[in-house]
Amino acid sequence: MGFGILMAFLALGVLASEGLFSDRPRSTRVYLGLTFGLIMMMWLPSAWAFKFQFTVTAQWWALGSAAVLSIALFLMGRPWRSGRPRVVGMPAKLLLLIIPFLILAFYLQYTHTLRPVDGALHVGQSTYGDLCLHLGIATGLRDAAYPPEYTLLPGTMLGYPFLSDAMATTMLLFGAPLRWAFITTGTLMMGLVFWGFMLLSWELTRSKKAVAIAFLLLFLNGGLGFLYTFDGFFKDHAARLNDALYGFYLTPTNMPDLNLRWVNVIADLMIPQRTLLAGWTVGIPALMLLAQAVTRRVETCRVEPLGPVHILTESDGSLRDFAVLGVWAGLMPMIHTHSFLALGLISLGAMAYLLVRSERRWTVARSFLIFGGIALAIALPQLLTWTFPQTTGGGSLKFHLNWVNNDGGLIDGWLWFWVKNVGLVFLLLIPAALSADRRGRALSIGALLVFVVAETILFQPNPYDNNKLFYVAFILMLPLVADYVGKIYDKLSGVRGRAFLLGVFLVVSTLSGAVTLVREAISDYELFSAEETQAARYIEDNTPGDAVILTGGQHNNPVAALAGRKLVCGTGTYLYYHGVNYQRQQQAAQTMYEAPGDNLPLFDIYNVDYVYVSAYERSDYAVDEAFLKANFPVCYQNSEVTVYCVSERARAAAGGETSAADVGW
Repeated sequence: MGFGILMAFLALGVLASEGLFSDRPRSTRVYLGLTFGLIMMMWLPSAWAFKFQFTVTAQWWALGSAAVLSIALFLMGRPWRSGRPRVVGMPAKLLLLIIPFLILAFYLQYTHTLRPVDGALHVGQSTYGDLCLHLGIATGLRDAAYPPEYTLLPGTMLGYPFLSDAMATTMLLFGAPLRWAFITTGTLMMGLVFWGFMLLSWELTRSKKAVAIAFLLLFLNGGLGFLYTFDGFFKDHAARLNDALYGFYLTPTNMPDLNLRWVNVIADLMIPQRTLLAGWTVGIPALMLLAQAVTRRVETCRVEPLGPVHILTESDGSLRDFAVLGVWAGLMPMIHTHSFLALGLISLGAMAYLLVRSERRWTVARSFLIFGGIALAIALPQLLTWTFPQTTGGGSLKFHLNWVNNDGGLIDGWLWFWVKNVGLVFLLLIPAALSADRRGRALSIGALLVFVVAETILFQPNPYDNNKLFYVAFILMLPLVADYVGKIYDKLSGVRGRAFLLGVFLVVSTLSGAVTLVREAISDYELFSAEETQAARYIEDNTPGDAVILTGGQHNNPVAALAGRKLVCGTGTYLYYHGVNYQRQQQAAQTMYEAPGDNLPLFDIYNVDYVYVSAYERSDYAVDEAFLKANFPVCYQNSEVTVYCVSERARAAAGGETSAADVGW
């Protein structure tokens, strides 16, 4: 049923797209429809959860309202079908390039998401750190009241964009396995990102060559890190290869010790960072809609005696296009706030350029005012409720120059830092922008504004996370760079060796990314042991859904990630970088472990129902297990994990009996 709900939302999205985007080619309508279906699946259950909590009831109301909305949009859009010329479609054969990348995406999702191995659960290198956060949000949202709280810190509102994980929760509520809910939606979103970037590239270039080059430059992206990886390769090639393929974060795109931080987008962003993946899933079509709205390129075709003649004309984007874009953009903040901010900055930059260059300034201003007004009307409640309190309250907003290339001073020279990280592409950004048409230049100004803001302002405690802004500008500029490369290639017509030069450029630009993806594909780490997995299953099946459990501060916490239960205090690895103050609860957790007899009131203050003790807790704290065993009954125990009942309802749920059952996942 969980997978059926997903399919239903996707089908309704395609139906709505037939009305909303009736003037686009069919493949574009299907793409936008699938994306809109995911937006409805992310948003509508949460909207109804304010009334019904995040329950099965809220899901049915969400699906019903999605059906009403989609049918209405379909019927309202029908008159547009015969009245507007269709935008030229991208050649279908370009989609063949997606197939190997989609296979890779599924493989990485499959191997990197709770892969069962002899009772334990394994992941890959990139998901070892981030996956548990998203698992915990998804499992913790089941039946949750709204606005939801952090299960890692009860009483603190969840300000982190959670809608991409809520989509998986919808599937969980209808019985889909946690692992497959993540694999399915993750692979689907990656496929839409591949597809959407191709359509965006086609929209900006109308060149098959540019689309193919841009696609490879983005998804095999990597700078000059391979020079460091293979330095001295011929002297000790075995060690160099071993480091690159088996070392922990020694890939040529991600070596912080060498100030290589421009990671490969598939290995280190799309696979582990589910919220960013959702942001790109929704943000890339928004960029395409913005490009179409700014200057609509329309291709019509008429039959002449000598064959078909294609006529390309340009006209100002309609107000309807800007209104649709405003609604689309307004729904983005709690899907991915950074992508929303980047889209806003790009739009501001494009608007400023067009106001200066256009003779119809009022038309430009009116269009962008409609777009911005609608977007802000929808986005502001989200920003005021979730984003601003967490960003400003946590003291995250501040000036910070030179992104991660600043440690009390420049680590590398400014230009060299960007060239060695981004590669030769960085040197082509300005020439590509200057060679673009008016629309391309307008969007380039927007991308430049994103770059300047990300280079000077910090929005979260971790400076590295500003890459979520940089990469949106990178995505927008790559089609223009690829088009510029294609133009150079064409100008070299008749020159021997031009194919070789293009090949060298592509190899230099993609070798680091290719090595990184090979390493990621073979990576394998245990995230949860068999005993932790068994304990998590017991907790999920035998404890109240709102139970509070005292655990350690490890990031790979099975109680939060797999069972979705509330913790007294979760890992600072997540909470600190979300700008959340958790020190008081962290100290209370340590006190309850190490001196429970002297601090019994703390168990009542924090509403503790259970105490969880595993190898992590025994390592991090001097756990007074003698007191726990003497005063709290054991409700579950295996060779590694012991769970103690503390509250009366916990003891009642356990029936006063101990259990050492071997429960499989």
